[in-house]
Amino acid sequence: MFTGIVEELGRVVRLEAMADSARLTVDAPTVTRDAREGDSIAVNGCCLTVTELYDGAFTADLMAETLARTNLGDLTPDHHVNLERALRAGDRLGGHIVQGHVDATVNILDRRHGEHWDLVRLGLPRHLARYVAGKGSVALDGVSLTVVDVDDVTGNGKDPDRGGPSFTVGLIPETLRRTTLGIRAPGDRVNLEVDVMSKYVERLLTAGSDREEA
Repeated sequence: MFTGIVEELGRVVRLEAMADSARLTVDAPTVTRDAREGDSIAVNGCCLTVTELYDGAFTADLMAETLARTNLGDLTPDHHVNLERALRAGDRLGGHIVQGHVDATVNILDRRHGEHWDLVRLGLPRHLARYVAGKGSVALDGVSLTVVDVDDVTGNGKDPDRGGPSFTVGLIPETLRRTTLGIRAPGDRVNLEVDVMSKYVERLLTAGSDREEA
């Protein structure tokens, strides 16, 4: 479990492609300071298991499902990634509960620069739109963010220029400085994890309906 508060910008050392998997090595002196093999580290919001440790770096295996569902397969040497160690019991929950299980990748549609913050609009897959709400939480590339607004969740008033649902988030100066979202541009793919609480609420409500029908 994670909080979506990025601890370090790691640097990709290499991504070794295999038949149906890959091995990722990241230079990360901060998060490896007390890491052990078998520990979990979120890389761009994807929970990975440390398989090897070096001097200030770690290696993790990427399975086919990880490569298919996230943007980690796009990484090349010297790319920067958002890193966070797993939450310890008793730690402050500064962001929101993040599992490190990416639901989909979404594209940045546009970005507006303000004097002290940026407003970013992203596409939203229709099957995930019901889990995203204004003033709710999402994780983008592992960064806990508050949703500013959601467009076309119900399919009414669809904006044909956007081609489907979308949502916006605001990036404050701290986020711009300390995460990869500071350099993301329109057209870039980012990892999206919706708030797991919304999934549990839906599941509970649906399960109740199923029992009544049975």
